[in-house]
Amino acid sequence: MIGFLKNIISGNKNDTNDMGFLDHLEELRWHVIRASISVGVFTIIALVFQNEVFEYIIYAPKKPDFITYRMFCYISEATCFHPPDLQLITRELGEQFFMGITVSIYIGVIISFPYIFYEFWKFIKPGLYEKEKQMAGKLVGVTSFLFILGVAFGYYIIAPFAITYLGSYSVGTEAINSPTLSSYVSYLTMFTLPTGLAFELPIIVFFLAKAGIIGPEVMKKYRREALLIIFIVAAIITPPDALTQILVGIPMYILYEISINVAYRVIREKNLEKTL
Repeated sequence: MIGFLKNIISGNKNDTNDMGFLDHLEELRWHVIRASISVGVFTIIALVFQNEVFEYIIYAPKKPDFITYRMFCYISEATCFHPPDLQLITRELGEQFFMGITVSIYIGVIISFPYIFYEFWKFIKPGLYEKEKQMAGKLVGVTSFLFILGVAFGYYIIAPFAITYLGSYSVGTEAINSPTLSSYVSYLTMFTLPTGLAFELPIIVFFLAKAGIIGPEVMKKYRREALLIIFIVAAIITPPDALTQILVGIPMYILYEISINVAYRVIREKNLEKTL
C-alpha cells in the first residue's frame, strides 16, 4: 500500500507497471465503471423483484413472525417481545415510487460491496510490494465479511428492538403511530448501513497502524474513553433503551479489543522487517 501511494504521487512509471498519474486515473475510471455496473445490475434485479424485496426483506422486521422475535420468545417468556401493528402510510404521490428506487439502490450497494472492494484491491494491486499483495488478498474477504456481518447485525438485532420500542412509544392518546414509508425506510437504513461500516473498525485500525498514526499502546491507554464513546454511539444509533444499547455496545467493544490485537500484529511485523 505504501509503495503504491509513493509511485502514484511521484508518477514513477518504472515502479508501477510503467504507468503515470494520468494512466492511473484512467485505470481507476474503469474500476469505478465496473463497480458501478455491478451496483446497477443488482439494483435492476431488486427493482424487478420489488414486491418480494419489500415483503420479505423491508417489511419483515415489523412482522410478529420475524425470526428475531421468534428466537427471543423461544429463549424464555421474559425475553419475548413483539412489534406493534404499524400501518405504513404515504403522504406524497410519488413516495412509493421513489422509495422503491431508493431501496433497490441500497440493496445493489450492499450486495455489490465485496465486488466494489475487490475492484479497489485490483486497482492498488500493481503498486503493492509482494508481501502487501498477499496481505491485500485476505483483506478483501475480511472487509466484505465484516461489512455483511455488521449489516446483518443491524437488520436482525437493532432493527427489531428499535421498531418495537419506537413504534410502541407514546406521549398521549392523541398521537397515533402511523409512520410514513419513507420514515420507516430511513430508520431501517440507519440501523443497518452505519452498523456495517462500524464493523470495519479492525480494518481501519490496521491501515492506521500501518501508517504509524495509531498503535496498540495508545488504544490500551484510552480503553475506558473508547468504551464510553462506543456506548455513546450505540445510544445515538439505537432507541433509548438499555438492552438495545448493550446489544450494540458489546460487539462494538469486542471489535475494539480485536483492533488492539490487529495493531499489535502490525507493529510486530514492522519491527521484524526492520531487523531483517
